[in-house]
Amino acid sequence: MKKLFKRKVMYIILSVALVALIVCGGWVYSKEQVVASVDGSDITKDDVYNLLADQNGAAAVDTLITEKIIDKEAEKEDIKITAKQVNQELDNLKEQYGGEDTFNQTLEASGVSLSSLKEDIKKNKEIEELLRPSIKITEKEMKEYFNENKDSFAQAAQVKASHILVDDEKTAKEMKEKLDKGEDFATLAKKYSTDTATSESGGELGYFEEGTMTDEFDKKAFSMKKGEISDPVKTDYGYHIIKVEDVKEAKQASYKDSKAQVKEAIFNEKLQTEYSTWLEKKKKEYDITNSFE
Repeated sequence: MKKLFKRKVMYIILSVALVALIVCGGWVYSKEQVVASVDGSDITKDDVYNLLADQNGAAAVDTLITEKIIDKEAEKEDIKITAKQVNQELDNLKEQYGGEDTFNQTLEASGVSLSSLKEDIKKNKEIEELLRPSIKITEKEMKEYFNENKDSFAQAAQVKASHILVDDEKTAKEMKEKLDKGEDFATLAKKYSTDTATSESGGELGYFEEGTMTDEFDKKAFSMKKGEISDPVKTDYGYHIIKVEDVKEAKQASYKDSKAQVKEAIFNEKLQTEYSTWLEKKKKEYDITNSFE
């Protein structure tokens, strides 16, 4: 279910990024402004715009038309997506990416701003609410889906942990001594950990299943109890001090506990096929002019 949502959000992100590039190119448009040159031969923004418009203009304009239709339909049906709904979906995405730090790094690498992503999530939620009344899901479908995908609804054993990573055993032992004397784990992680991806959050790694981390780290983390702090653990990355924050035992899937997830998974699958049909139908209802056609 979450994977489907991730693909859907990313499609809109890419579309919006493409529109922004083609329509305004990230600049205040000026036909003769030079952006590059080769041996004195200029390449202007007009050249760039024409190339992008020729290659992708039709797709970009179609995306903008689609967004206008969704906006008008949402207004017509009085669909209002709240900031709380958007933030809840954003939290789901952060969890999928393994935590806020990893999520932010991925977002930065993609070149998409958080505000743009929130707008994309809002648009997706509008699509979902517009199509939800027409998507019917029976109890029989849900039970069949659960039985066919039972393993995916089971909960594997998980550990929530933090760590302090240092380069050598001596420093790791010093960290352990400080912790044994009552110093705060998160404070030490922020100050000494060489893992820049987690140090600012106090070394938090979030929940992870067995097999996610390196063998030595995994073996130690899954042998510990909640609240326990390890002695130094050597891996290829250096020496770790591990603190287990929480433990979730493995749990077999039950239809009763998974019913809401099953329904949402089926809804997302049906949404993928229903959306195209719905959009083509709506395009016929509106007076649309498109010079790229």
